[in-house]
Amino acid sequence: MTITTDAPIELAPAIRSQPRPRRAKPVAEGTVAISVATLAALVGLWFAASHFGWASPLFLPSPEEVAVQFQAVAQDGYAEGTLLTHLSSSVWRIGIALAIAIVVGIPLGLSMGLNRWMRGVFSVPIDIYWGLPPLAYLPLLIIWLGIGETSKVLLLTLATFAPICFSAQAGVRSVPAERINAALSLGANRLQIFTSIILPSALPEILTGIRIAIGAGLSTLVAAELIAARSGVGYMIMSAANFLATDVVFVGLIVIALLAFALSSAMRWLERRLVPWKGKI
Repeated sequence: MTITTDAPIELAPAIRSQPRPRRAKPVAEGTVAISVATLAALVGLWFAASHFGWASPLFLPSPEEVAVQFQAVAQDGYAEGTLLTHLSSSVWRIGIALAIAIVVGIPLGLSMGLNRWMRGVFSVPIDIYWGLPPLAYLPLLIIWLGIGETSKVLLLTLATFAPICFSAQAGVRSVPAERINAALSLGANRLQIFTSIILPSALPEILTGIRIAIGAGLSTLVAAELIAARSGVGYMIMSAANFLATDVVFVGLIVIALLAFALSSAMRWLERRLVPWKGKI
C-alpha cells in the first residue's frame, strides 16, 4: 500500500538553521595589522628604554630628541647641506644606478635564459663580482674614476645589476615547457612566444629581483657615501658619528628606512598593476 500526503515538506527551516560561512579576511589586511602592531611595539620599547634609562642617551637618544633634531636638520641643515639636499643626492644616485641596471640587466638576463652561449659567457663573471663585497672594490673604482659621482654610480650599478639580471634569467627558465609547446602547436612564431608567454611569465621574477636590488643598492649607497662623498644621507650619518651626534645618526637611519619603505611600497603597487595574477594561480 502506498501512503500519500499533501503536507508540504519543511526544508526551509533546516536550511535557515545552518550557520552562514564567514567571509575570510584578506591576507593583506591581517599582514598590515601585524606589521603596524610590531612597529608600535618597537616604538613603545624605544620610549620605555629612554624613559627608564636602560641605555645612556649618548647611545640611545629619546624619540623626543630625535624628533627635535629631525626638525632642526630639515630647517637649518647639517654637514654642509639641508636634509632635503642630502636626500636628493642619495635618491639621484640610486635612481640613476637602478635605471642603468634595469635597462642593461633585464635584456641580458632574458638572453641568458634563452641562449646557452649567453648564459655560459656572462654567468661566471657576474657570479665572481657579485660574490665580492662592494666595499672591497670601491677603492679600485676610486683609483680608476676618482671620488666624483661616476665611481659612486658605477658602484651602485654593479650592486643592483646582478639581482636584476639573475632574476630575469630565472624567470625565463621557470616558464613551463607545456605553454611553449602549446603555442607552437597553434602556429605561434618566436616573437609571439616571447611577448605572449615568456616575458609575462618572467615578469613576476623580474619585479622581485628589482625589489632585492633596491635593498642592495640602498645598503651600498650608504657605504659609498660613508667613504667618498660630500653630500648624501650616508655622508650626513658619517659626519654626525664623528661628533658623537647620535640623534642625527638616528635621523639619517630613519630617513633611509622611510626611503626603503617608499620604494618597496611603490614596487608592490607596480606588481599589483603589472602582474595581478601573482600568487593566485
